[in-house]
Amino acid sequence: MSAAAERSRTTINEPDRLEGFSAPRDVGGVFGHGEAIKEFEDAMRGERMHHAWLLAGPEGIGKATLAYRFARALLVPGIDAVPQGLSIAPDHPVFRKVAAQSHPNLLVLRRSWVEKSKKYSQWIGVDDVRRLRAFLGSTAGETGYRVVIVDRADELNQSAANALLKALEEPPSRTVFLLITGAEGRLPVTIRSRARILRIEALAGSDLEGAVRAALARDDYAIDEDALSVALALSEGSVRRALELMTGEGITLYHEVMELLGALPELDGERLHRLIDKAAGDGERLELFFSLLLGVMERLVRFSATGEGGTAQEQALAKRLVAPNALSAWAQAWEGIGRAWSDAFTLNLDRSLLLLETAQRLQQLARGEALS
Repeated sequence: MSAAAERSRTTINEPDRLEGFSAPRDVGGVFGHGEAIKEFEDAMRGERMHHAWLLAGPEGIGKATLAYRFARALLVPGIDAVPQGLSIAPDHPVFRKVAAQSHPNLLVLRRSWVEKSKKYSQWIGVDDVRRLRAFLGSTAGETGYRVVIVDRADELNQSAANALLKALEEPPSRTVFLLITGAEGRLPVTIRSRARILRIEALAGSDLEGAVRAALARDDYAIDEDALSVALALSEGSVRRALELMTGEGITLYHEVMELLGALPELDGERLHRLIDKAAGDGERLELFFSLLLGVMERLVRFSATGEGGTAQEQALAKRLVAPNALSAWAQAWEGIGRAWSDAFTLNLDRSLLLLETAQRLQQLARGEALS
């Protein structure tokens, strides 16, 4: 692990952090997203800076990395000091202060750590957002801009969203809000309507590969070219997903998912129970397993409906398992399994039973039986 990743891991609690990798605030390089960077840069240089920006797009594609890049550019003294592309050198004082979360003009709102439960809270609460009052009431130092990053805005509970809305309705001068979301539709319309929306697209081709290689190199991971090839094919443009697959048991878990689906309509009881024994007691492993399973199911349905997407192995599986008249049933199962996993995680339900019920549901699908 690099020094930057180790420092970030040990000093600042951050939900949604990919363990073992540098936090977005530590990352200077950005791959792709040129249109979003240009739009923000043009607004900044033209002194037409909107007071709120909503960075919306799929998970793991670099929205938070972009937000910190924008924040650093705003916090550099003087517009003329901002280089092309809003890139600030890692040894710049502003970069170092933002990475350390010590810049006086930057406030980051995120889900907080609950010491009693030893977990991050499920939502960004109103007490978190109330920190805005003191921050916005203080006199800006070092530069004329104050920056508020909300990561992630769709995790605001109702009271917190209302408190943020008040700040967005009457923003102090030279204050910029950067709202990050992977689920734009969950945000209240009142918040969305007060922000300028930057829709961030999933990465592809050389941008995706470059971002993944850079992340692995930055944090001292050896690159297995075969594993990288599989991870890129399965990532759907998400750097985070590719890194999850490249490290730990990601590729192994994907093969287990494909073996489970490939055996349908039969279930290998011994293999299933080994899977349950390994995954049920490991929350992170189980979360990745379900994420991979749902991703494969989505691609099977998409290929069956459109003839596009998925690996060659997944396409062959779709042709065998997903008949045209079963598309709706597979789509409903995808939604139901995702909901069941979310409930199990949130409510701390029996995860061994969840795995068993999921396997049985897939078996019913493959047999063309009505789902219970």
